[in-house]
Amino acid sequence: MASAASYPDRKPVSAIRPTISHIQRSEQPPSPHTPQRTISSTFSSPSASYRAEEETIVFEFGTRYFRAGIAGEGAPRCVSGFGPESSRRVGDYRQWLPGYENRNRKRKREQDWGDEYALWRMDLRTLELGLVEDKIERAVRDAYSKYLLLDSKTRRLLVVLPSVMPHPLLSIILSTLFHNFQCPGITLLSAPVLSVVAAGLRSGLVVDVGWSETTITGVYELREVQQYKTTRATRLATWEMGKLLQKYLRHSQGKQVQEQPQSEMEDELLEIDFEHAEEVTMRMAWCRTSSEIYKHSPRPSDLAGHLGNLQIARDGSHDKQTSYDTLIDDTPVAIPLPSSTSQTPQISFSSISDTIEFALFAKDQNPHDLDDHEQALHHLTYKALLALPPDVRGVCMSRIIITGGGSNIPGLKTRLLEEVSGLVENRGWDSVWGKAADERRRRLKEIHINRQAPLAKVDANFLSTAVPDGQVPDGTAQVAAAFTPQILDPIEEKLRRDRSKGTKPLISGVIRGVETLGPWVGGSLVAGLRIEGIVEIERDSFLQHGLAGAKRDADISIVSNRQSFGPGISRAGGGDKTGWTLGAWA
Repeated sequence: MASAASYPDRKPVSAIRPTISHIQRSEQPPSPHTPQRTISSTFSSPSASYRAEEETIVFEFGTRYFRAGIAGEGAPRCVSGFGPESSRRVGDYRQWLPGYENRNRKRKREQDWGDEYALWRMDLRTLELGLVEDKIERAVRDAYSKYLLLDSKTRRLLVVLPSVMPHPLLSIILSTLFHNFQCPGITLLSAPVLSVVAAGLRSGLVVDVGWSETTITGVYELREVQQYKTTRATRLATWEMGKLLQKYLRHSQGKQVQEQPQSEMEDELLEIDFEHAEEVTMRMAWCRTSSEIYKHSPRPSDLAGHLGNLQIARDGSHDKQTSYDTLIDDTPVAIPLPSSTSQTPQISFSSISDTIEFALFAKDQNPHDLDDHEQALHHLTYKALLALPPDVRGVCMSRIIITGGGSNIPGLKTRLLEEVSGLVENRGWDSVWGKAADERRRRLKEIHINRQAPLAKVDANFLSTAVPDGQVPDGTAQVAAAFTPQILDPIEEKLRRDRSKGTKPLISGVIRGVETLGPWVGGSLVAGLRIEGIVEIERDSFLQHGLAGAKRDADISIVSNRQSFGPGISRAGGGDKTGWTLGAWA
């Protein structure tokens, strides 16, 4: 038996045969992992992706509709209205009950017409601000949950608002977005400037035919320089349409309808429902291009394709070929109304145009009898152009942008441009109105004509007496040196061509209309280009002081910022970040 001393090199078992865990640690290769990277301090969170930084959400708040979408897209993802049906409580199914459409409705006055279908009004004396806040929160929440499907806490907002907003309404919008949806920052931009951007321009005259008022704004180099307002808008057009429907409904028992001026209809209460009057206005409203020319007016056959339940009634006298003037004046239109299921009023097709002309262009009304807030559209547009400086006027009059819900009425844009062009041709740019001014203008025109006649006679006598036969030996006519066209200098022509290379000719001094894609598309374009606005509001700054923390600078100087895109738009990162301002809303 060997002793323990005979095995001096014996090692413990743990040293000869390592444990399984040791083998696993030594033989298993290291697991793959992403190396650590340095995160810049400019990012608030390492988990934030670049895509989240690029996605800016664009909101447009209007009196009747709310539009929402993602920047860079060509159209909003959702357009929601503010009607009483969309503001019902959960579990309220009254609108699906039998006979709900035929219920007795409350008669409406003109001052209360369509208030339950509007988000706000500029007169805050009788406006319930808490209800406005609830409507805004519900519309934004539905947009996030049903259409956008994005997280509101990591994406900035670009909000499009009217250029004139009361501070209580502006505070409600900002507080709702910051408190309830916790967005990091909001950029405010005005609708007229974005309408110009959506038209591909930097200057123009924006005629926004909205719901409660029409706003005419002069924009020069993306800066609002002048603004006028009138109450002749879509709300007044639907009210006059309701009066027309009520008049024909009362005479729908086979009696002949007597045409009366709209000014003589003094019914203060309407039994026609607002929804029906608005639907008829959207489907049937049209406007003549002028009172004498009908060739550009929409024909009844062109409108019949999208009338829906509305029918154009034709009797036997229209089967034969008639003139277009007689067709417009005598064609009755059958419009079924839910309030009168047994009788369908027959409305003259021309009376619908007369209603729109009375509401928007003050037909058969003296302009001197109208107040400043109820001027006709063409007179107010001419007044807005007249108030602009001459150089700005020459640019804006060639870029008249007609937008808004009321601009979709067939023939309205053409009629407005023709009326403004006629005022410019008849009056020029004279700001004096009245009989004395017209008489003075007539006398000056006669003096100008009388002076031109002797000059023409002298030129004719000179041409006949300069040479006995009025011909020179080579057979060409003799012309006075004063009337000889100037010889063109080839060097100046070459320099002029070199200067004009790569540039488009500037059109100015003529009345011309320009189409636009709307303010929401302009905001989407601006946000997609990563352009920063002057009114940049951060969440922490607003929650700390509210609107009181903003600077009260109504006009922002951008002389120091050489890379700016105008007074309301500048390069990202180029502004002063020490504070924030309300800009034009101050």
